[in-house]
Amino acid sequence: MSVSFPGLFEAVPDALIVADGRGRIVQANVQAERLFGYPRGGLSGIEIEKLMPDEARERHRAHRNDYMARPHVRPMGVTGQSLIGMRLDGTRFPVEIALSPIGDGEDSRYLASIRDISETQRARQALVRARYDALVARIGQLALEAQDESGVIDHVPALLAGALRAATVAVLFVASDRQSLDTRAAIGLNRGAAGEDDIAAVLQALARGEPWLVEDLRQHRALGGAFPFAAQAEGSAALMPLFDRGRPLGALLAIAAEPGLFDHDAVHLLQSVANLIAAFVQRRRTEEQLAHSQRLDAVGQLTGGIAHDFNNLLTVMSGSLQLLELEYEHTPEAGELIASALRSVGRGAELTGKLLAFARRQRLSPRAVDAPALLRDVESMLKRTLGESVRLYLHCADDLPPAYADPAQLDAALVNLALNARDAMPRGGEIAIEAREHRVEADAAGADLAPGRYVRISVADTGRGMAPETLARAMEPFFTTKESGRGSGLGLSMVYGFAKQSGGHLRIDSALGYGTRVDLYLPAAEAWIAEAPAPNEARVDGNGETVLVVEDDDAVRGIAVSFLQASGYRVIAVADAAQALQQLAIGDDIALMFSDVMLGAGMNGKELALAARALRPLLPVVLTSGYETDAAAAAAEAGAFELLRKPYRREQLAAAIGRALNPAVDDAGD
Repeated sequence: MSVSFPGLFEAVPDALIVADGRGRIVQANVQAERLFGYPRGGLSGIEIEKLMPDEARERHRAHRNDYMARPHVRPMGVTGQSLIGMRLDGTRFPVEIALSPIGDGEDSRYLASIRDISETQRARQALVRARYDALVARIGQLALEAQDESGVIDHVPALLAGALRAATVAVLFVASDRQSLDTRAAIGLNRGAAGEDDIAAVLQALARGEPWLVEDLRQHRALGGAFPFAAQAEGSAALMPLFDRGRPLGALLAIAAEPGLFDHDAVHLLQSVANLIAAFVQRRRTEEQLAHSQRLDAVGQLTGGIAHDFNNLLTVMSGSLQLLELEYEHTPEAGELIASALRSVGRGAELTGKLLAFARRQRLSPRAVDAPALLRDVESMLKRTLGESVRLYLHCADDLPPAYADPAQLDAALVNLALNARDAMPRGGEIAIEAREHRVEADAAGADLAPGRYVRISVADTGRGMAPETLARAMEPFFTTKESGRGSGLGLSMVYGFAKQSGGHLRIDSALGYGTRVDLYLPAAEAWIAEAPAPNEARVDGNGETVLVVEDDDAVRGIAVSFLQASGYRVIAVADAAQALQQLAIGDDIALMFSDVMLGAGMNGKELALAARALRPLLPVVLTSGYETDAAAAAAEAGAFELLRKPYRREQLAAAIGRALNPAVDDAGD
């Protein structure tokens, strides 16, 4: 049976095709042949599915059979979706189709009116893209104006849900434990709705690092698949990863009630918004890290300066007490009081030592350290200290390179970290100490760690963890959450300063309820280096030699003069470098110069020492400092001058002067 009114059939501007009950074309007008690129009569007898891409044919046969079982008039455009047609040469183009049954019984026919909507679709796409671009610009504007992350992230779900007709949109972040998710903002999703399967599916998708798109959730489930947060949903879904320098940060989730909703433009919108969120969060966190670093540096400079002044005060107090000790050595009552006061001075010196560690101004003696051996020593001491309620585990990776660090400071740092971990577990728990090699490649280097090999020592506990606001201040000196009398707040700050001064870094990862992990990174030593012998501290009294003392603080200068005179030396004391050089120019009898590194205006102690050596090449020089400046550190590292740290004891000063005046005697003693 052919369609009546053949003239009208050919005159209609749309492509018209008549198919039989088997889906084969029995009649087509010229417009249909022209639209699909077939010669005259070329469409006759072929299956209707030949006019569409291979991947759509099987699905269309199922739809065709359903339609023929229940035929009805279906106007053009009612599906809300455009279909894809394929020409004889393989090119594809969007079409809309109207269907109508013709006749009945065994000779049923079906008329399809087909229209190329390429131009219409392009216009629609232009409008959609313009709307999507405006949305991206809106979110970008929010990012510029926002004071914090919530100022952007809280608005994203509603904006995307409206633009995409999505029932569910959520911004998910990986929690600090890397095992759970934090729903930061959502539409159509409860914040506590994440089940274990949902979390696992998101984390696996982030590990793959690629967008996850499902066009038809029902069909996806029928094939055994599962999409997070869409166990009962029907329609389509998309999951876009958020990355921070290649590390999974979270995901942007969208679920719609309609299959195939997320076309190329919608996916591009989701990807653009995901990139915006990731860039914004990355920028905010970088700003916070920079501000935190600057705050620590500022506090470090302040504490370093305080430590310098405090060490001068301690030097005067300690020196005065030691002189009193000499005068009252035969008076036991006075001796006990003086000894108690000296112990307090010692505790004050320990306090300034911790401040100098945070300020990265302590004096370090780095060398190659056998980390496993040091950790075993620390383990045996900690097992006696931590108590029975704390279980300690130690693991060192095989082939661990030696760490390049000051072993005494490393020992103190590990003890500090372990005691902090114990204090975070008042009811007991577990502390795991692990040492592994860590490599930083050139393309992955950041502000914290330069490219190279490191030894990473991790101390992890099962304690209560820290809230974000506590974690942000954890390394500041004197900041503590412990009750009064249980901590000075200098433990972590000392370890941080030690790590940075050693050329490494300290990272803390913590969340309330999930414990705390502290990673200490130290440079790996290139090779084992023999440990230098400790200096001989035996006191050597003088024989009337003249010592030039250079110290800008009157009280400290007085203590140094008294110590040296009590040790048998003749002393010339001046307040600055200019006076010292004058004395050296006129005084041939000066046997040694003892100078502070910090001398106020003009030359510092190291510069003075070099100028003095220019006048007197063989002049012995001993430097002292309560503040480990770059100049003092450079002098000590070069081995040119011995550096005596304030506050010093009379015996230490006498031993240092004796070593400088009689190096051969010191070598023999060693």
